[in-house]
Amino acid sequence: MRTALNPGVAKREVFAWAMYDFANSGYTTVVLTAVFNAYFVSVICNGAPWATFAWTATLAVSYLGVMVLGPIIGAYADAHAAKKRVLMLVTTGCVASTAGLYAATSGDLALAAALVIISNFCYAIGENITAAFLPELAAPGAMGKVSGWGWSLGYVGGLLALGLCLAWIMTAESRSGTTSDAVPMTNLITAAVYSAGAIVTFIWLKERASPTAVSSATAWARLVHTARDAARYKDLVAMFICGAFYQAGVATIITLAAIYAQEVMGFKTTETLMLVLVVNITACIGAFGFGYVQDAIGKKRALMVTLLIWIVMVLFAWFATTPTLFWVAANLAGVAMGSSQSAGRAMVAFFSPIDRAAEFFGLWGVATRLAAIAGPLTYGAVSWASGGNHRLAMLITGVFFIAAIVALLRVNESRGRAVALTSDAKSPFGG
Repeated sequence: MRTALNPGVAKREVFAWAMYDFANSGYTTVVLTAVFNAYFVSVICNGAPWATFAWTATLAVSYLGVMVLGPIIGAYADAHAAKKRVLMLVTTGCVASTAGLYAATSGDLALAAALVIISNFCYAIGENITAAFLPELAAPGAMGKVSGWGWSLGYVGGLLALGLCLAWIMTAESRSGTTSDAVPMTNLITAAVYSAGAIVTFIWLKERASPTAVSSATAWARLVHTARDAARYKDLVAMFICGAFYQAGVATIITLAAIYAQEVMGFKTTETLMLVLVVNITACIGAFGFGYVQDAIGKKRALMVTLLIWIVMVLFAWFATTPTLFWVAANLAGVAMGSSQSAGRAMVAFFSPIDRAAEFFGLWGVATRLAAIAGPLTYGAVSWASGGNHRLAMLITGVFFIAAIVALLRVNESRGRAVALTSDAKSPFGG
């Protein structure tokens, strides 16, 4: 482990950084993927024909906010050496608004949508900021495995949160209630897990950067400088394009997997939760294992493999008519999800100047959140326009992964790293 870290980085600090992945994964697993999204459609929207579209539109509003403010917040965090302070602020926002979802019941569309928008915005900014610590912690040749450590631990956190929620829901009848009655409490459970994991991060993770800001306009000036210098970062730009496409597919699967399982395959709530539980295990294995593969065969090749797995997964899900085939598709998604997410983060870190990592991950956030808007909205629109044909919507999702492969072919790994290493000296904001 020591050889994977930069000089002066303690093991416990890397553990603390990875614990943020542990902390926030429960939010995506429970709120966005397995429990609250289906509850939003079936209970809060009372199963209306527009309910799935309403869910995707709610997330789209949140992601628009991330696209507009994410790069500015990232540039501010770099300029003022404020990554840790910003991370604490958005963590508090996400935990509080997630806990607030406990109060949303049938017909409370405005309340639920507002809290989802706030919580998801804070979650996404936190994801960007925590990723910006990676170049400070990991040696260049080990970014894949260190990113994989964090992402795999994240799935452990997701499993813990989901397991606790599953236990609460499955014992609802013993409390003279129903599974729907038990869902609101899962938001409090998720918020508690998020808080507990993040405390470790804030205790041990260090802010190594030094403030370079000379005025309140510096964050904007950094972005303008980056835009003017974009031609130098052609491989990073190509990676942003690749990420926008494949993350559109990933976001669609994450956001609508539970809905697809229930609407197409006829899964009950408990069956869907068990499916997501197992998929988190395969995703954990994928993130951890592919981190080492990525450093061994190259980040580009490893990401290419994961994109091919995604295409196979989409075909399985589209074709599946039995629970067994759908379980195969779901676990292929797990392996591809963990590995592709971790690989993307490592590649952006590899191509980013170390003193501008938060800014560049803010821009990466623009690409991924644009994807998170386009993917689920495309799925929701196709499903709505086709009279609820989820299979057609799933098949179209595969086009995103094909487009990502085309974009990835333009990435030159060694050239992109060389640009990152020479950028600090050329930047007027370098330390």
